[in-house]
Amino acid sequence: MTHHTGLYIVPTHKWYIERAVWLIAGGVLLSSTALALLVNPFWILGVTATGLVSINVAFTGFCPVGNVLRLLGFQPMLGSRAPTRWNLYFLQIDKWYLERRIYVTVGVNITVGSILFLAYSPWWVAFTAFVGAAMVWFAATGYCVLANILLWLGAEPRLNPKLMPSARCASCAKSAVCLKPSENRARPGLARVLRPARSSPLS
Repeated sequence: MTHHTGLYIVPTHKWYIERAVWLIAGGVLLSSTALALLVNPFWILGVTATGLVSINVAFTGFCPVGNVLRLLGFQPMLGSRAPTRWNLYFLQIDKWYLERRIYVTVGVNITVGSILFLAYSPWWVAFTAFVGAAMVWFAATGYCVLANILLWLGAEPRLNPKLMPSARCASCAKSAVCLKPSENRARPGLARVLRPARSSPLS
């Protein structure tokens, strides 16, 4: 297993679908946790639902919130390039890359945390609140502690321009968005991969 070095920070130059989903999910986690603690414990089921949806996104690629955002005009950066009926948004699920692992890891943890809150101790709200705050921070700044742990463990990132493999950059429709001209100049090898091939005079 390859251990990556450096920090994983996703692009924050615009509000694409995945970034907006993280912000909304974090807000739902924080509000559901607060309502469960202050109003009724069963509000924690909002956390459970968020966790189950996150797990579903990781395994099937289908995201209800992502599709609503697409209808509102948001564009994806990790959306499947395969044509879908009604132009639905699906997360890429061809490999277990870093961002996909975030969905399943967060989903499992907050689902288990919400169940433990109802079954054992209300102190588990501290965990769901922490995850919610971390997701809001992730969306706002691009930095995620869990993502950097997964990066160190060898997970392949797709949203961090400085760590994107050159082969994937060459075929990614969003490479021009993720990689700024200054970054291409700093990485001449990658710039050559991204530069369109000149047509042959015989073609």
